[in-house]
Amino acid sequence: AVLYEIAESVQLYGVKKLLILNGHGGNDFRQIIRELQPKLSLLLCQIHWFRCVKPDPFFTTPGDHAGELETSVMLHIAPDLVRPLSEAGPGAEHPFKIRGFREGWAWTQRRWIDATDDTGTGNPYDASREKGERYLAAVAEQIAGFLVDLAAADVKDLHE
Repeated sequence: AVLYEIAESVQLYGVKKLLILNGHGGNDFRQIIRELQPKLSLLLCQIHWFRCVKPDPFFTTPGDHAGELETSVMLHIAPDLVRPLSEAGPGAEHPFKIRGFREGWAWTQRRWIDATDDTGTGNPYDASREKGERYLAAVAEQIAGFLVDLAAADVKDLHE
């Protein structure tokens, strides 16, 4: 309801495209976009910033939650919110027993108490502010390119 009200409100002022910048893997807006899009004349879309750039060139073991990638990013943007790495656990994950869930092509909610010993899934020990800065610069460049493409796009002609 909140997203629809925002979209409807900005649409009344002539906005033709609305982008949701998502920063949490557990909050996927695809389903709500599918539900709302037929009710709107503006284009509603989302970006997951953490999926914009492959982490491999930047990180040894990116991890999923509070691992090297997320810790590096936080060390760059808000280091005062990061506890000392000496207090961090190794981020050992307890994978699903069912192959589809484990490989990521099937999905169910993870109970963190079962999935990890210390709420992290990924090793934060190799994290650094510099890695976070380089990664976010690449992410920003990717998003900027998308915004240029989106701004130039005709919302009624998005397919080749």
